[in-house]
Amino acid sequence: MAVPKRRTTKSKRNMRRMHIFIKEPTLVTCDKCKEQKLPHTVCSHCGYYKGREVIDVLKQDKKSSDKKSSDKKKTEEKEQPIGMGNMSKKK
Repeated sequence: MAVPKRRTTKSKRNMRRMHIFIKEPTLVTCDKCKEQKLPHTVCSHCGYYKGREVIDVLKQDKKSSDKKSSDKKKTEEKEQPIGMGNMSKKK
């Protein structure tokens, strides 16, 4: 097995690793709403891609708000004491 004759210095090691780093994503402006978005993807703000509406963003917002309200109802049901409902039925 090959063994290095000299220890690699921090400078040489770091020079070798110069190209290894996280790059900022390339963003483009949406033609419709002028917001920043990733290229070749549907705009998350307006739902348009290449001049056509692909996703109805208003419906998506309604669905997410409906889902949030149903989640709140489920948590309210869970917060009620379990034994209280059973005791009222026995009378």
